[in-house]
Amino acid sequence: MPDAAPLHLARDILAVSHTTRYRYAAPVMLGPHRLMLRPRDSHDMRLLSASLTLSPPGQLRWVYDVFSNSIAIAEFSAPVTELVIRSDLQVERFAHERPARDIAAEIAPEARAWPFVYTPDDRIDLGAMLTPQYPDPDGKLLAWANGFVAGNPTPTLGLLRDINASIQRGFTYRAREEAGTQTPLETLAMGAGTCRDFAVLMIETCRAMGFGARLTSGYLHAPGDTGAQGGGSTHAWCEIYLPGPGWIAFDPTNGLMGGRDLIRVATVRDIRQAAPVVGSYTGRPADFLGMEVSVSVTQAPRD
Repeated sequence: MPDAAPLHLARDILAVSHTTRYRYAAPVMLGPHRLMLRPRDSHDMRLLSASLTLSPPGQLRWVYDVFSNSIAIAEFSAPVTELVIRSDLQVERFAHERPARDIAAEIAPEARAWPFVYTPDDRIDLGAMLTPQYPDPDGKLLAWANGFVAGNPTPTLGLLRDINASIQRGFTYRAREEAGTQTPLETLAMGAGTCRDFAVLMIETCRAMGFGARLTSGYLHAPGDTGAQGGGSTHAWCEIYLPGPGWIAFDPTNGLMGGRDLIRVATVRDIRQAAPVVGSYTGRPADFLGMEVSVSVTQAPRD
């Protein structure tokens, strides 16, 4: 069988190491942990190797979620004072920088200008990806988005690029370790947030405008001093569905379009479905001492 993409498009072999460490003041019993750490092969990325290490050891079983993301369920039998989950990946990226004019040329003629209407089949299949997930009774997101509308009609790709760039240029990036995501209206009012806040803001804005949109989680490859935000941790961005080219990645944290520097692990409808590690323990609340996460993405040598 031929490779998923021509070899001359191969850009990098990347090594990803993602470690999550939980610490407890006294032995606790761990409940099942849901791990979303393994990407899928595609035409733009080949998974060369993947390993998942648990300390203490546990029993692993694999399932697919409703979006066909690979999920590992880890179960533990003995009390612990520390849990370490380490994922090591090696992927080959086939994505390359494509000029916006090339992507625009691929958009179906009827969708090249906004507003447009998806076909009946697309609307059925996009389903909840078209529906905003957060209340906006006063239509503030749509009012904000209308500031990017150059006329009626407006070039579709140009409109999306303007929204993406506006978040990167006009909002302040603030890393936040605590769990949870700001609502889109909170991010809009504060003018600040982290990658997950910016991704949700763009997704909800695009859904309010009639676009199919979904959230993507994974990692950012930011070699050298590029000024990119979101390295050293998991990263979140959004994808917008356009008839013709299909799902197009937009990273509003860094103003990027396309997947060249993004390593996709999972795609979901809502940010709450994108946590890489979810679990529980039986013990006192005071027993939990904290969680530490470290992520590194480096270029691996070729054979």
